[in-house]
Amino acid sequence: MGSRLEILNAGRLRLDGRKPLEFRSLAIEVGSSSISSPSVLSRPDGCARVQQGLTSVHASVYGPREARSRGSTLHDRAILDVEVEVDPWSGRERRKRSKGDRRTTEIEAAIKATFEPVLHLHLFPRSEVSIFVTVEHQDGGVLPCAINTVTLALLDAGIPMSDYVLGVCAGMHLASNQTLIDLSALEEGSLPSLVIAYLARSRTVTLAQLETRIHADALPGLVKIAGDACAGVLLTEIDAAMRARTKKLAEAMGGKGPPYNVADISPDDSRSGIETS
Repeated sequence: MGSRLEILNAGRLRLDGRKPLEFRSLAIEVGSSSISSPSVLSRPDGCARVQQGLTSVHASVYGPREARSRGSTLHDRAILDVEVEVDPWSGRERRKRSKGDRRTTEIEAAIKATFEPVLHLHLFPRSEVSIFVTVEHQDGGVLPCAINTVTLALLDAGIPMSDYVLGVCAGMHLASNQTLIDLSALEEGSLPSLVIAYLARSRTVTLAQLETRIHADALPGLVKIAGDACAGVLLTEIDAAMRARTKKLAEAMGGKGPPYNVADISPDDSRSGIETS
């Protein structure tokens, strides 16, 4: 129990000085040719890199395009293919994960399950949308960081989606009954934790993944706090990054960037890059 008490000190500050509901520093790059994945030679239709604290993830999106395997095509929608690669030097121990490794397979499955209901794949029958994710550095929160990165890369590629999909990891400090968000690796290893993927505007949870046991009574509160964190600071940062990217593209074409805030658009307003229903 002593190790858990050290996660949050008497002043209710975490080991890295953050408050319980404070995110790590967030750095976002969208659509720059300088951030293309070194593992993929061709130029992607959309790409992004997100760094949350010491965790860094890159994502590239290709498509919609002709499916690489004709046998896997669907006549009524596009198929979604997700591949995850973890750099051998990304963690504390140098370890090369082979294709089909259990951890990378779990991340691939979680990303696919998260985004398939949100993307309008029915608009692109008999085609394929491919997502390549590279985990460059990991210090906790790898899956939620990957979800945030994939959202930005999909938007950069112009793939229609119904909402921003945002990810966060939340944990429960049992000694003080305090919820912590955006966990570091040390916190993930010490606290019961939950990863959610959240639709920011419709305020819907599209993925919930428990790494450890959490009491059923504590789960609703944990989900609410995690969702509020996504719809607050995280949405503001992601939206600002996309507005800056849109403005840059518009200026390159001789126009002006959008004067509105995407997060403030009502569900029946079609001005944003997010599809509405």
